[in-house]
Amino acid sequence: MAIEAQEIENLIRDSFPEAKITITDLAGDGNHYAAEVIDESFRGKNRVQQQRAVYAALKGKMDGSNGELHALALTTKVPE
Repeated sequence: MAIEAQEIENLIRDSFPEAKITITDLAGDGNHYAAEVIDESFRGKNRVQQQRAVYAALKGKMDGSNGELHALALTTKVPE
């Protein structure tokens, strides 16, 4: 079952309420997305720590073959 871009944003926003979040459906199929998350909480964390925090916010939506979200190209940044 496909997941909507708004649902992905809502899940991320629950953990990062002040973030600037951009979600793009890469293939138009509801399964392959890109997300850019810009949040102050990433300051001082390396990229792996930042991305792990975002993946944790997705609450299992990418887990294994039963996950609703099959691919997410993730970019994380601190605000400039």
